[in-house]
Amino acid sequence: MDKKAFRTEKDTLGEVRVPAGAYWGAQTQRAVENFPVSGLRAHPALVRAHVMVKLAAARANARLGKLDERRAAAIEQACREVLEEGRFADQWVVDVFQAGAGTSFNMNSNEVLANRANEILGASLGSYKEVHPNDHVNMSQSTNDTFPTAMQVACLLVGTDLLAALDLLAGALEEKGRAFGHVLKSGRTHLQDAVPVRLGQEFAAYALAVRRAVENLDRALEACEELPLGGSATGTGLNTHPAYAAAAAKHLAEITGFDLGPADDLVHAMQSMAPVAGVSAALRNTALELARIANDLRLLSSGPRTGLAEIRLPAVQPGSSIMPGKVNPVLAECLGMIAMQVVGNDTAVALAVQAGQLELNVFMPVMAHNVLGSMEILKNFLPVFTEKCVRGIEADEARCRAYFESSVGLAAILNSSLGYAKAAETAKEAAATGKTLRELILEKKLMTEEELAQALDPKRVTEPHDPSRQ
Repeated sequence: MDKKAFRTEKDTLGEVRVPAGAYWGAQTQRAVENFPVSGLRAHPALVRAHVMVKLAAARANARLGKLDERRAAAIEQACREVLEEGRFADQWVVDVFQAGAGTSFNMNSNEVLANRANEILGASLGSYKEVHPNDHVNMSQSTNDTFPTAMQVACLLVGTDLLAALDLLAGALEEKGRAFGHVLKSGRTHLQDAVPVRLGQEFAAYALAVRRAVENLDRALEACEELPLGGSATGTGLNTHPAYAAAAAKHLAEITGFDLGPADDLVHAMQSMAPVAGVSAALRNTALELARIANDLRLLSSGPRTGLAEIRLPAVQPGSSIMPGKVNPVLAECLGMIAMQVVGNDTAVALAVQAGQLELNVFMPVMAHNVLGSMEILKNFLPVFTEKCVRGIEADEARCRAYFESSVGLAAILNSSLGYAKAAETAKEAAATGKTLRELILEKKLMTEEELAQALDPKRVTEPHDPSRQ
């Protein structure tokens, strides 16, 4: 092997060979060799958020007189190159399953930024003559406060896009609720015929479920704005300036655009991962609602000849390798799988959150991987689901009406007109003969056409009715 392809660095354990052109250093290289687990690397939002933390720290330390302006400027330039120019994205190489608390990830950031800052100041990679990963890039910091801070900021970064995607879906469902507001159909409880509803009511209810999920997630994300940054190793702020926590949070707020501030109790903020648990739980609850809606769409569109077929979903691809002409509800199926994954991810997050001990939770990397992974797959797919599925849904009004008129659930509507016993008797006869209740009622002259039409008025049978207002 060509020796020139590597450089030799030293850390507290000894010498390490690092690829010559790498911006990472010895501790990152050890992590690469120690944790060849999944081949998965940190979510880009986590990298971005962590670099934002490093930039905020450099600015705060410089303003407080702890970091000289020359080094601070070089660190800031390195950070800005990552954040504004997208450079060095391939230099965060530590596996998502790694050393506890994210120490390897933190050192990956420290080394990349230090090496770039040294290069800016005219020093060679790996020399750390001008800027040291620990002494300067990591000044006033610990993995223990920077990693959870970055995790919370990353949730806010990805959460902004996810909230927008959910809002788009809710709007599309509301549009369908209005469009289908006049379509009367049989309701179903226990998967059996029940009293009627309007198709628009069903879709309006789906929209409300998504709106409530947005509100829940938004509240959970707000809790991420209270930061452990400045707590240093155990929340005591060891080796930091007394004004550092507030200054660093202020600079980070300016960098991110979020309303960030230091936690009231930094020890608590480093012990408890409740903010991330809250986001993960909100994602799980959102996924449960989305899965339920997706399953209803599959059921309502089942058929087209042997199922309910009350709605038609857009055809987006052939559905079978053996059955010509078959089209499946693939987008709803995909959403169901995504929801299942989100629920599974939340289980991993929940187990990690409760596993914290004393002053630190060392399982933060797996939290970050799972909660950001859930947000990523939801934010990526929901706009596709909205545009390619929901917006193109059509109602089969004739089918809905036919089910409505043949449903034994109509008997409940006629209680007030025929009485419970007569309505039940007529419903049984309808079930036995295959005739509709409408046909039997007119045939037996139990009601006139006009009386029946009034009794079955769509608004009357699907909304609370006050007889005194007739």
